[in-house]
Amino acid sequence: MLFEQLNPHACKTYLIGDGTSGDVVLVDPVIDHTSDYLDLLRKRNLRLDAVIDTHTHADHISAGPALRDATDCHYAMHRNAAPKCVTIHLEDGETRHFAGVTFRFLHTPGHTQDSMTVVVDGKLLTGDFLFLDDAGGGRDDLPGGDPGAHWESLRKLEALPDDLMVHPAHEYRDRKPSSLGTQRRTNPHLRPRSRADFVQYLEDLRLGPADWMKDVLKANYACARDPKAAWIPVDSPACEISGTRDKSLEDQAVGMIRPADLRKRLASGDRPFLLDVREPHELRDMLGHIDGVVNVPIGSLAHSLDRLAPRKENEIVVVCRSGARAMTGAQILKKTGFRKVSVLEGGMIGWRRG
Repeated sequence: MLFEQLNPHACKTYLIGDGTSGDVVLVDPVIDHTSDYLDLLRKRNLRLDAVIDTHTHADHISAGPALRDATDCHYAMHRNAAPKCVTIHLEDGETRHFAGVTFRFLHTPGHTQDSMTVVVDGKLLTGDFLFLDDAGGGRDDLPGGDPGAHWESLRKLEALPDDLMVHPAHEYRDRKPSSLGTQRRTNPHLRPRSRADFVQYLEDLRLGPADWMKDVLKANYACARDPKAAWIPVDSPACEISGTRDKSLEDQAVGMIRPADLRKRLASGDRPFLLDVREPHELRDMLGHIDGVVNVPIGSLAHSLDRLAPRKENEIVVVCRSGARAMTGAQILKKTGFRKVSVLEGGMIGWRRG
């Protein structure tokens, strides 16, 4: 069987075929390389039978629509996929033959609603559902993302053998493909957790803004053929958990305030400005929220600084569930000129413990 990775950068495209007929499949092709793919097919006398996109991508525009126009190949995605130019909609557990090769498709939503994992000849093409080693998996805070669904999808891997080789759609730091058995030992997404613990593990990660990624999703929903249909930063590790976080924030020193000390301040009327950077639904869950807090989710904070500018000289206490997102929020504020910023130690968990 032919199996090759074609791209020189973080986005991975896989060429698969039976090696005798000249028919091949491209999995997750990138529009910037459309002409390269067509040149390769022509030079090696190959025929493109199908393009398979493992999901609707948020960090690059798919070459699927352009390649279908150029070659009249099939264009296959999960049945939940929004692009109207898809010609074959796949079901969970479905087996299909393309280019003389047997493919099995598992619906593995979480990163997106249409995410698929492809099992083919001892290999596991995981898209953004599962990355390698400490990269974990694709972020779940974009439109259609769902951490709970991601946890449920990971359960589907439990029935698969250790010797399958994992090939994701992205690799940003030169990690090498390895077996599913290895990933079970090294990948934090595969650590045994309850559903609730997995959701909190993802929600406590320090994610950065991703507004440009929403424009890329819209371009792929519309079957864009123009590489400039959306602005995309070069080789940004954007789909990786914490991938869009500004690393320079780590230079911003932020103090902590203990829950008991904040309670005393509030009781005495010496009230700092309270900023909760959790998602709105979290303020209504079991941990609740502190009365009078202002809610700006961490993913929106960098784009809400004008709204907060009148508070630039005030003392600000940033709050989240456990303190991780609040630290990121406080560092964003410090970097942009807010001087009196601290973090509620232990977050709302610490607050409820008293």
